[in-house]
Amino acid sequence: MLTNGKAAALGLQHVLAMYAGAVLVPLLIGGALGFNSEQMTYLVSIDIFMCGVATLLQLFVNRYFGIGLPVVLGCAMQAVSPLILIGSTDGIGAMYGSIIASGIFILLFAGVFSKIKRFFPPVVTGTVITVIGLTLIPVGIEKMGGGSRLAADFGSMRYLFLAFLTIAIILGVQLFAKGFIRSLAIIVGLISGTAVAAIMGMVSLSPVAAASWFHVPQPFYFGAPVFEWSSILTMILIALVSMVESTGVYFALGEVTDKKIEEDDLKRGYRAEGLAIILGGIFNTFPYTAFSQNVGLVQMSGIRTRKPIYYAAGFLMVLGLVPKIGAFATIIPEPVLGGAMMVLFGMVATQGMKMLGRVDLNQDGNLMIVAVSLGLGLGVTVIPELFSALPAAVQTFTGNGVVVASLTAIILNIVVHRGHEETVAELQKAPTKTNVQEAL
Repeated sequence: MLTNGKAAALGLQHVLAMYAGAVLVPLLIGGALGFNSEQMTYLVSIDIFMCGVATLLQLFVNRYFGIGLPVVLGCAMQAVSPLILIGSTDGIGAMYGSIIASGIFILLFAGVFSKIKRFFPPVVTGTVITVIGLTLIPVGIEKMGGGSRLAADFGSMRYLFLAFLTIAIILGVQLFAKGFIRSLAIIVGLISGTAVAAIMGMVSLSPVAAASWFHVPQPFYFGAPVFEWSSILTMILIALVSMVESTGVYFALGEVTDKKIEEDDLKRGYRAEGLAIILGGIFNTFPYTAFSQNVGLVQMSGIRTRKPIYYAAGFLMVLGLVPKIGAFATIIPEPVLGGAMMVLFGMVATQGMKMLGRVDLNQDGNLMIVAVSLGLGLGVTVIPELFSALPAAVQTFTGNGVVVASLTAIILNIVVHRGHEETVAELQKAPTKTNVQEAL
């Protein structure tokens, strides 16, 4: 008999396992777009709150949405780079407008997508995830040096000390800790690195002191959404990639809980994610997707019911309503965050490579799909000016290495394989989730 106390403890464990991955997305995007401390506090708080709401949407099963598996949702890391690009070029309104529109698209076409997922086999998803990790690593490296290469003290010894200390702590926990503590390696590294930085006088608690104890989620906190077509198409593409990843999580949880995943289950799961994405845009947070490390916790604990996840969702919502808690995440020094980011983004690339390792690269032109997609994706990231002669709207796609790699892989896969349908067995063989949260 699973008591409420035990279920609450298991729920808290789920929260701890996913918290670092969840707060990194608002920290990365808000930091890149120059948000002030008050805006960052709101961003982190509302993000955590909406993680709980998004999780509940999957837990409550009805005719239209909710897959009914013990799944936890959090911000999709693959959306970071495109959202930063959209926000910096077209504005915050266009960023949130594209999120809302992509959520509506997923909600309306969830049933169709469950039939066309053959166009997103492991060779495509693995390539995209590898490019995401490789293109984000320079962001982490820059933060390791202090945050901006143009700064006079960039790469100073104190910054490098904090960055590599954080990396060492994360590696130590991963290599030598046992059981559940290993899943907290990122949080341990961030807390330890920040504590050392505080001793060195590099941490200010003023954002925490200035934050309120309680707030109510506010729709369109950063202003009204703007619906710009190229930004919308970009986010629809990212949402589709995210749905492919979530499919692996659904099948993995189905195996752990002995539940056969049918097409109707996938439809309801996709619709729940679409609704979560819409709410993310309305409340000025980000797209949501299924987190895979929580699958491991379900398997490890042996508790297959949804009861602990209900508690996890409740804890997330409570944490999100207390801005002082969210403010603590904003005081992490750039080098400490950079050290953690370097590890996480490296793990993203590694997980993509692991997925590609399960693909027969000697068959049906798969090697060329990967080679051309990786080459173009990374090449555009290094030299985005390659397509500078094209219209500005087109450059929203061509200037982003992740989008270029995604489109190239999808198109080449269709041409090479002529749309041959991928079987459910192949989906189940694919890694259950290839995103940054695998590192936790």
